[in-house]
Amino acid sequence: MAERPVSLWPAAHAADARRPRSLQSKIGASDTVCARRAGYLLHGYTPTDGGEKRKAILGTWLHAGILSAAREEFGWIIERRVEDDTIRGHIDAVQLDSHTASRLPKRLRPSFPADETTVEDVKTKSTYQWDSILRYGASDAEIRQVFLYADLLRSEGFADIEGQRQLARLGPVSVGRIRFRFINRDNGDDHVQEMAYSAERARGARWWVEQVRDATSPEELPRTFQGPGLSIVCDNCPFKTACWGPVAAGRRPQSILIHDDAEREKALAEYVEVSEQMKPLKDRQKFLRAKLDGSDPGAYGDNVLSWSGGNPTKADDVDAMVALYQRAGLEVPMAPDVAAMKTQLKAANIPVPIRLDPDKRTSVSINVTLRKKP
Repeated sequence: MAERPVSLWPAAHAADARRPRSLQSKIGASDTVCARRAGYLLHGYTPTDGGEKRKAILGTWLHAGILSAAREEFGWIIERRVEDDTIRGHIDAVQLDSHTASRLPKRLRPSFPADETTVEDVKTKSTYQWDSILRYGASDAEIRQVFLYADLLRSEGFADIEGQRQLARLGPVSVGRIRFRFINRDNGDDHVQEMAYSAERARGARWWVEQVRDATSPEELPRTFQGPGLSIVCDNCPFKTACWGPVAAGRRPQSILIHDDAEREKALAEYVEVSEQMKPLKDRQKFLRAKLDGSDPGAYGDNVLSWSGGNPTKADDVDAMVALYQRAGLEVPMAPDVAAMKTQLKAANIPVPIRLDPDKRTSVSINVTLRKKP
């Protein structure tokens, strides 16, 4: 009899591993996050790292559900391929304008045409990243990716492949806008960022791809991010070890970037310079934090103030431990040895009693987030 499954994650990981991935004779628009990583893919390197994929899988499921709803309710064109001789990508969603939509059969037309054809990309983010999204919007890499999609659609149209032949007959499609739809995968909040299509930005994205293609090896290409431990992109990169080497005991991966004393001297001088630049800003921040101390939580202008911490700390409840010993008929030391008593309670599978000490509290932290627009 087969063993009863206790978790669905093994099945989720297996299904994710079977998802079709394209061969990298062309650069995928979604692979333009980091120049060196794109180089590893283009040159056919075998990934050196696996890593935890649960968040990515959850994001994929949420992504698929949102796009499916947009297709069913609004008639948007979703998950369609675009490509030329060097780049390939799958656009999340295209909302056609009325003129372009009129050239398609009625079943492929949107329920609500756009004022101008819009390419949309859906991104799922955690609450940890959310305030940054609200304040700064899409990253340079995310913008580059979607401008490549839009530029391919403007220059080539939809790829002429099975399942999208009628879309391909449209030829080049005049994209006017780019839209990012960010979804908070922890609480369902969404945030939309739009921008006009820019030929200059599209040329910049194309130039970036050409630099990757011109490199004779991935090592010629720059590392876009600061490395494991400093960048979540690097932490989850399938080529982390290929790029940064094996982890040396007691040393950070970035230490491989210094090769001699001259480079060490230069890095140290820059460290001192940056520290001097930061000091007045840190001093000012501490002063402003002190001014805000005791302020009521709430929205003030564009920002929301909240506080965390200030809670009673947890301490061993010696009196409760003594009572447990007495009920169990155990000898209580005249001067209770807390460590020994805890060890004996744990050995007997008895939870160690804890009390809250109101005289000792955790530190109070200030939290500032962007005020949500109505």
